[in-house]
Amino acid sequence: MPDVVRFPDSFLWGAATSAHQIEGSVRADGAAASIWDRFSHTPGSTTNGDTGDVACDHYRRSAQDVGLMRDLGLNAYRFSVAWARVLPEGRGAVNQAGLGFYDRLVDQLLAAGIQPALTLYHWDLPAALDDQGGWLNREIASWFADYASVMVQALGDRVGMWTTLNEPWVVADGGYLFGKLAPGHRNRFEAPIVSHNLLRAHGAGMQAIRAAGGKQAGLVVNLEPKHPATDRPEDVAATQRADAYMNRQYLDPVFFGQYPEELPDIYGDAWPTFPAADFDLIRQPLDFLGINYYTRSVVRDDPAAWPVRAARVTQPQHAYTLTDWEVYPPALTDVLSWVHSRYGRVPLYVTENGAAFYDAPAAIDGRVDDPLRVHYLREHLRAIQVAMQQGVDVRGYFAWSLLDNFEWSAGYAKRFGLIHVNFITQERTPKASAGFYAEVIRTRGATLSR
Repeated sequence: MPDVVRFPDSFLWGAATSAHQIEGSVRADGAAASIWDRFSHTPGSTTNGDTGDVACDHYRRSAQDVGLMRDLGLNAYRFSVAWARVLPEGRGAVNQAGLGFYDRLVDQLLAAGIQPALTLYHWDLPAALDDQGGWLNREIASWFADYASVMVQALGDRVGMWTTLNEPWVVADGGYLFGKLAPGHRNRFEAPIVSHNLLRAHGAGMQAIRAAGGKQAGLVVNLEPKHPATDRPEDVAATQRADAYMNRQYLDPVFFGQYPEELPDIYGDAWPTFPAADFDLIRQPLDFLGINYYTRSVVRDDPAAWPVRAARVTQPQHAYTLTDWEVYPPALTDVLSWVHSRYGRVPLYVTENGAAFYDAPAAIDGRVDDPLRVHYLREHLRAIQVAMQQGVDVRGYFAWSLLDNFEWSAGYAKRFGLIHVNFITQERTPKASAGFYAEVIRTRGATLSR
């Protein structure tokens, strides 16, 4: 690889979490249910019937967790707000006690020298809005804008970085097409409508953030480079469909005001016609784009694999995580360069990057050694350096995740954290990867050359 260089002084070194995965206290102080409260309490929906009722108990332990961030040397922290904690009905009356938690958290972060990076929506839609159709209801764009206004008016004087949505593809694909995530629908006609309303809500949210005086605002998407398994025309075409469905479906409308041409073929008779005026709302200028990167896909044609008619091909002799994701750092360089080339010089942040490997359920002699995660972090940070050397404007990195947490339908069976959590005692133990990351931050990346 090219000579390793230091990251700039202005680079953001962070870690990321989401509200439902760490907070617990899901009904505390006037908070209401979300779709994830309902889903996780539905038998058979999560591993071992796990729920986020307690999770990492961050709602009561935020001061301790901010102290751990300070010890790591983080200068930024990406977290999300539980919409139903602030607006129990999803709109209307504000729950001041719930809002107060985030007000205190922001102050705790700033006192520790850590920049808050706030995500408005990380999958936990208020159940009250789901009862009104949720993401299938076109009114949700205005509901989301009102929610964004509440948050910016309350915290905009101290929060400088706002994200509308986290990973809209996962919401639509997992929640409405395949039913593996909340709200658990399985309907091919719903998925494109949900995707479109998510993007409309993003656009309305961007407008609301700016109208309320918010500073930097953007969108976070999960991107997965698609590589053909062979040079057969069928595999190449399958790769293009897979890329359109997962990657370009959520970026082309934002940057170009239109969907990829492959989508009507992918969805068939489930593909609707959308009003042209919707794209004026969706196509709001971004101050930044967040990219969540975990893996790539090597793709072959598979007519039975609906809706994309493409299947992932396992790569022999390659490392895979416990989530069955190939460890392939060069694709992070590729995806950063691809976004830069296709969509222009929008500032980029790697807003999630991490891996689930086996960690002991409890610390041994006060230690948690995780050499595979250390290697994963080192090679992916090097991949970012390569992209930056190629001229890509990458301004920050947020490791996923700060803490072991409630990993959605996988419950507590998969651990991504830099900090080990004993879910019985709530004891926190920094892993070896946390020490490695702290040293990278301290040296601004110079340690990556060792």
